[in-house]
Amino acid sequence: MFYWHFRRTLHIALYILFTGLSVVAQVYRTQIFDTSIKTLRSKTPTDKYSSNMINLNSDEKLQFSFDQLSYDAHAYSYRVIHCNADWTVSSLSTTEFLTGFTTGTISDVSKSVNTTTLYTHYQFELPNTDMQFKISGNYVTQIYEDNQTENPIAQVCFSICDPKVTIHTKVRANTDIELNGKLQQVDFDVLLNGLAVQNPMREIQVFIRQNNRFDNEVKGIVPTYVQGNALSYVNNKQLIFEGGSEFHTFDISSVYAASRGVDAIRYMQPQYAAYLTTDKIQANDAYNQEFDADGKFVINLQRATDAVDVEADYMWVNFVLDIKKPFFDGKIYVGGDFNYNLMADQNIMDYDFKKELYFYRTLLKQGGYNYQYRFRDKASGRVMLERVDGSYWQTTNEYSIFI
Repeated sequence: MFYWHFRRTLHIALYILFTGLSVVAQVYRTQIFDTSIKTLRSKTPTDKYSSNMINLNSDEKLQFSFDQLSYDAHAYSYRVIHCNADWTVSSLSTTEFLTGFTTGTISDVSKSVNTTTLYTHYQFELPNTDMQFKISGNYVTQIYEDNQTENPIAQVCFSICDPKVTIHTKVRANTDIELNGKLQQVDFDVLLNGLAVQNPMREIQVFIRQNNRFDNEVKGIVPTYVQGNALSYVNNKQLIFEGGSEFHTFDISSVYAASRGVDAIRYMQPQYAAYLTTDKIQANDAYNQEFDADGKFVINLQRATDAVDVEADYMWVNFVLDIKKPFFDGKIYVGGDFNYNLMADQNIMDYDFKKELYFYRTLLKQGGYNYQYRFRDKASGRVMLERVDGSYWQTTNEYSIFI
């Protein structure tokens, strides 16, 4: 696996992964199974945003953390599963991808301080002195209680990289469908640098995602042409994405004043509630350049010490989308890294016919957040951004390529 990223008009992150594919099996995603668990994330210790990738045989570590909404004592442990490129479990035994123990106990535990919502913060790092990785690839760490390995409370997907190839990439608004309209097209070349590949049309598998979303992931494509040691993926209509619009942003770092994207913050015993600025349909509006973090979030608390992980409080965050009539041909989802971009029932907005608006409510830890409105068509199942937030070729996006 190879990792590289750079910043330009469009943000591109490339992750190159050489693993197998499975037939039909469970596909793993980062998600929470126990409703008392919140703010599940992985990050490097020095990165303020979530991260799910480090290099093999490096000094880098991933820090996994979550909150359990009580002061009750829990005996949590974790295990690691190796996955294929499509996030199904691989056929490798633990001795083939791990050195040391195959499970671990979570012992770094802290209770929240001066918060209206009582919670206990848990965290652990990988790799550690008891568990190291032998090979690159996709992995899942499952967290469970009282040795109930088959009943996880949460799981996090992450990747271990091993740089071996070179990538040249561009994202263009002049697509094979339109010029400077609503779409963006990805072209890239893979330079194998002597890596032994007998049949690149069959051996190399490609997965491409936009802003860490799986709902519009492109996979199963082959090189447009092969020239010597280079594989070129160009002029492929499957690599055309909606540009979308910049993410909506809100900041709930303070309980004393409404910040960006927030109309009001009120104490609704026993917890605080944040009421976001009402959003409107902007599908027909001109492109609006706004700074965003491509869907990411950061935990933050104004006036905090260095213990923000246990001093930040929880708030009920209320989203409102003003629209006179509901969509009868599909549903609207709220999406971002804070809910792992899952197109799940708990992320669907409800419609209030009396107030003529969509609403969504979720419990979030203090910090700054990005989110999007995503429309899923009832007939086709296709997920679209243009229906609510519009789509523009100028939008900055992060593209991830797994090979």
